[in-house]
Amino acid sequence: MGPETRYAKSRDVHIAYQVVGDGQIDLVLVPGFVSHVECIWEEPSYARFLERMASFSRVILFDKRGTGMSDPVPIRELPTLEQRMDDVRAVVDAAGSQRAALFGWSEGGAMRVLFAATHPERTSALVLFGTTAKIIAEPGYPGVPRGVFERLLEVVEEDWHQGVLLFAFAPMAADDPRFSEWWARWQRLGASPGAAFTVLEMESETDVREILPSVNVPTLILHRTGDAVVLVEQARYMAGRIPGAKLVELSGVDHVYWMGDQEDVLGEIEEFLTGIRHAPDSDRVLATVLFTDIVRSTELAARMGDRSWRDLLDHHNLLVRRQLERFRGREIDTAGDGFFASFDGPARAIQCACAIRDAGRALGLQIRAGIHTGECELLGGKLTGLSVHLGARIASRSESGEVMVSRTVKDLVAGSGLVFDDRGEHELKGIPGTWRLFSVVA
Repeated sequence: MGPETRYAKSRDVHIAYQVVGDGQIDLVLVPGFVSHVECIWEEPSYARFLERMASFSRVILFDKRGTGMSDPVPIRELPTLEQRMDDVRAVVDAAGSQRAALFGWSEGGAMRVLFAATHPERTSALVLFGTTAKIIAEPGYPGVPRGVFERLLEVVEEDWHQGVLLFAFAPMAADDPRFSEWWARWQRLGASPGAAFTVLEMESETDVREILPSVNVPTLILHRTGDAVVLVEQARYMAGRIPGAKLVELSGVDHVYWMGDQEDVLGEIEEFLTGIRHAPDSDRVLATVLFTDIVRSTELAARMGDRSWRDLLDHHNLLVRRQLERFRGREIDTAGDGFFASFDGPARAIQCACAIRDAGRALGLQIRAGIHTGECELLGGKLTGLSVHLGARIASRSESGEVMVSRTVKDLVAGSGLVFDDRGEHELKGIPGTWRLFSVVA
């Protein structure tokens, strides 16, 4: 459950907003091109980010006009930057804030720059993440080619209901069925296809480069170097033209600020605004993660029919849970025909994966698995972090009936009698570097 949603009146438009936290610093979070102030609390990673931010500030969230729970606007009628600045001012006034720090992400950054330059008396600081002064490239300026952006507009209008921007905005979570489902729902609730098209079209025409030197408030620019939506060169361009701006380049590929290593982002913001950087309230544990799924399950389900497939899937789930209990594994999550489990030892994880694969064959199922051992973040009984993503990526590289492990796992079970086949170096989607993988020899 998130905080209460309220409405501020910006002339004749109602703007939905929320307030969370009671810190001494007011921090207004301007979303990207779409948002929904209630749906965001349904995603644990997003809620966790906001709760951590609220530990050192009073966070003010809102949906821009035409998006989320704010009043709609006529389709194809572009809201101007001036109108959006009025909306910010209305929300800040309604929340009882005299002066606030502004956090702008993605498409929200340009309006934030204009607001800070125009109203320094209402702006204590400016924080920008994954944003740009101008999105479209031109000679001598880095950006997205016009043709690529126009193709994006076509995709948004045609396939908006499917959550089409996930692979670009949050590639590290693109293979997570639960997150994918939430992302598509968040997009649909955040804006209609026509509204999303309109906002993006406005973004393609927006250019605040000329006013960057007029920003005279403390400014922090955060940007992930692997961001493919807004290039890090665009952040460097802004940092070089806003007087005294501090640029922090972060590792990672996710364009959305609440994904990836959240503490990298939150720690920088907290230190910039308060001068203090607290450690996050979380535990780090070493764990072995196991991911399994049924190969070609969609084809099998279509051939068998819903009832027979449901019965077979129930048998599969029962056998997986029996093997997890046998080898002292802990079920973390399940989605469709896939399981995510953790172990306190890599040898048991391998033995469990092989037992699941072999038991699946007796049911006529081909099961593949991926295993990795690494440090994970333990939050609310769930494991998160890079090691979890690595395990999922390794599973996706496994072939039918194969149990594949990282080199870390192979090295940790030396002397166990387990035999491996070297599968060479692999690039894993969304994860820097190459990773040597090994197949367990049956």
